[in-house]
Amino acid sequence: MRENLTVKDLGEILDVARDVKRGELLLKNARVVNVFNETVEKADVVVHKGIIAGVGDYSEADEVVDLKGAYLAPGFMDAHVHIESSMSIPSEFARAVLPRGTTAVMADPHEIANVAGIRGIKFMLENSRYLPLDIYIMLSSCVPATSMDSSGERLLSSDLVALKEYPGVLGLAEMMNFPGLLAKDPDVLEKVLMFREKVVDGHAPGLTGKQLNAYLSAGIMADHECTVPEEVLEKISRGMWIMLREGSVTRDVERLVPVIKDNTKHRLMFCTDDRHPEDLIKEGHVNYAINLAVKNGVPLPTAVRLATLNPACFFGLKHRGAVAPGYTADLVVFEELTGMQRVYKDGKLVAMEGRVLFDPRDPEDGWIKNTVNIKPLMEADLKVRAGKGKIRVMGIRRDSIITDTLLMEPEVRGDEVVSDTGRDIIKIAVIERHHATGRVGLGFINGLGLKKGAFATTISHDSHNIIVAGENDADMLLAVEKIKKMGGGIAVTAENRVLRSLPLPYGGLMTDAPIGETARTLQDLHQIARQQNGVKVPDPFMTLAFMSLAVCPELKITDRGQVDVREFKIVDLFEE
Repeated sequence: MRENLTVKDLGEILDVARDVKRGELLLKNARVVNVFNETVEKADVVVHKGIIAGVGDYSEADEVVDLKGAYLAPGFMDAHVHIESSMSIPSEFARAVLPRGTTAVMADPHEIANVAGIRGIKFMLENSRYLPLDIYIMLSSCVPATSMDSSGERLLSSDLVALKEYPGVLGLAEMMNFPGLLAKDPDVLEKVLMFREKVVDGHAPGLTGKQLNAYLSAGIMADHECTVPEEVLEKISRGMWIMLREGSVTRDVERLVPVIKDNTKHRLMFCTDDRHPEDLIKEGHVNYAINLAVKNGVPLPTAVRLATLNPACFFGLKHRGAVAPGYTADLVVFEELTGMQRVYKDGKLVAMEGRVLFDPRDPEDGWIKNTVNIKPLMEADLKVRAGKGKIRVMGIRRDSIITDTLLMEPEVRGDEVVSDTGRDIIKIAVIERHHATGRVGLGFINGLGLKKGAFATTISHDSHNIIVAGENDADMLLAVEKIKKMGGGIAVTAENRVLRSLPLPYGGLMTDAPIGETARTLQDLHQIARQQNGVKVPDPFMTLAFMSLAVCPELKITDRGQVDVREFKIVDLFEE
C-alpha cells in the first residue's frame, strides 16, 4: 500500500523516464486508456521500481512484453465492498478478484465487526497484509446498525480510536444510522467528528431535501444506495460522491447509466457492496460493472475512470488510478473486459489469463471461529399465535434489498398462523445467535416462491443472527440445528433431512476453502433450493440475508421482531 522508494530508486526512475537507463519492465504496443482526458492512445509504458516511469516511445527494458494492441488500463478499484459477502477470507477473495483486474478495494468489515468486534476487524487486516491486493479499511460506523437488532459486539467511538491510524485505514465506513445522526446521538456524532479530516462514507437510501442537508452537514461525503437517477442528481448537486453499485442482489448500474454525463462523471464511482462467490467467478467483479456501462453506451475511458481515477481521488490515494508517469504500476491488460490477459501489482505480474501467480499465507486459526451460541430451540419457539386482523408481510422486490409492507389475510390452522405456499406467504424467523438469549423474531415473507422445506443462514445483515424461512417448523428447526453444528453457514432442508450445506466457520460468514470450491457448493445449494424446495428468486440466500437489514426500507425482521424502517420502530405482526 505504501511506496518504499529510496533516493537512489528515484534517481533511477528519472533516468528510465529520460530513456538513458533500461527500466525493469516495458509494455510495448499498448492501447493506453487515458483516464485524464478520456482517450485511448497508442504508446509504450515503461516501469521501474514499481512506478510508471514513462508513457511514449520506449524500446528497451530488462523484460519486454509486446501487448500487440491490447488495452492497458489502471488497476480497477472497488469503492465500497464487504469482503465477507464473498463468503471467503481476504486471501481467497483476492484469488477471485485479481484475475478480473481489481488491484484495490475499500473494504468495510462491518459484517465480521458485528459478530466479533475489534478482533474481527484485526483478523481482516492481518489476513490482508501480505496480499498483492490493496485492501484498504473503512472502519465500521454502525455496530450494531440499530438498537432494534442484536449484534455480537458493540463498537463505540472510543473503540475505534486504537485503529484510526492503523496502516491501510482510510476513514469511517457507511453511516447507516442516519436516524441516530439526525437525532444528535452523542456517540454517532463523536464518530463522525473523529474521522472528519479523513473520509466519512454514507448510506442514506431515499434521503432528500432538508433531511439530506442535515445528513451532509455532518461531513458525510458519499452514498452507494441510490436506485433512481433523480436521487443521484440531487445528491451530487449537494456535493456528494455517488457509488454506482453492482452487487449480487442490488444491481443498479444499468438503471443509473443515464446519469453518467459530462457534468456528473467526476463525482461517480463503481462499487459492488455485496457480491457472492459464484457471481465473482461467473460474472466478474468491478470489470463486470465497467462492461455493463460500456454496453449501455458509456465510452470505455469514461467507464474505466469511474473505477480508477475517481475512487483514488475520493479516498486521497495519491499516485494511483492512472497510467501516467509517477503513478504506481497497478495495471491491467485486456482485449475484452470479461477477462484480463495480465494483471500487474506494483509492476509485478500477479495474475495471467485467469490464474493467480501468488500463494497467500494461511490465516491464524481460531480468532473468529465458534461464534454460534444459541439457546436450545424447540418447534414451539417458532409458533405464531393467531391474532386479529391482517398480518404485515415483507414483500420482496427483484434485484433490490428494499421491501414492501403487504397487508394480507393470514392462513390460520387451529390457534396458529402458518405458511401458505399457495399465496407464497412463508414463515420467516430470526434467532439471536451471539449471547444465547433465546430471542426469536417471527414474521412472514412474500416472493420467495418456496413450496416445501426450509433454508437458513448465519449471513443476515447486519448483526448476522440466524435467519430461516420455511414451509414447516420441523424443517426450519433442522436447518438451524445443522448451522449450529457447523459453527455457521447455510443449510437447506426438506422432509426432515438436510439436503445440502455450506460451512462458514469464520464468524459464521467466511471460509478458507478455495473460492472456486465455495462457488460450486453455493451453486449446488441454489439448484437444490430451486428444484427441491421450489424457490423462485435467483439468489435465495442473499435475498434472505437482507431481510434482517433494519436500515433499508420498508419492512424488515430482526430477533426483536418486525421493524418498520421508515418509522424506525418495532411493529406488531398483526395490523388491526
